[in-house]
Amino acid sequence: MPVSETMNANEISLRPAVEKDAWVLSAIHIAAIKALPATFYTHKELLAWRNYREKPDGSKILKSMKTETFWVAVEGDIVIGFASFIVDELIGLYVHPSYQGKGIGRILVQHFCNEAIAQGIDKVLTTASLYAEGFYLRLGFTAIKRAPHYLRTNVVVPVTKMSKTLTIS
Repeated sequence: MPVSETMNANEISLRPAVEKDAWVLSAIHIAAIKALPATFYTHKELLAWRNYREKPDGSKILKSMKTETFWVAVEGDIVIGFASFIVDELIGLYVHPSYQGKGIGRILVQHFCNEAIAQGIDKVLTTASLYAEGFYLRLGFTAIKRAPHYLRTNVVVPVTKMSKTLTIS
């Protein structure tokens, strides 16, 4: 579905991420996690999830860019969210808190699914935080199982492995 059908077309666009985006993506990652209440995970777990960072550091994202495909959502020339994936698995999806609830995450997930379909893939996977589980269910994903996810410094948090069957036309 073109972006124009879901939002103000001239405002939001998607493009592949480039290396100079890495620090902005790190800032979005930190801001999105900082905005979460300690509902499903403890404060300590949330700190580990953002790699104990208060300030952006794009070095980890630059390293991930060597193996993962990153797409960014842009309003004007401001990056407001991103998705990263490897073939059939959505690795990361983050939208800056100021832009959440506007369909940007949905558009990024749909783009990931469209990329998979273009490669002849009929099923995609993701590992959802407990916060995001409902979001993915609304997008047609099915919960497979709860599983442990290992953050840095051996902090383990529960997540939900999910999948979605795609329709290849």
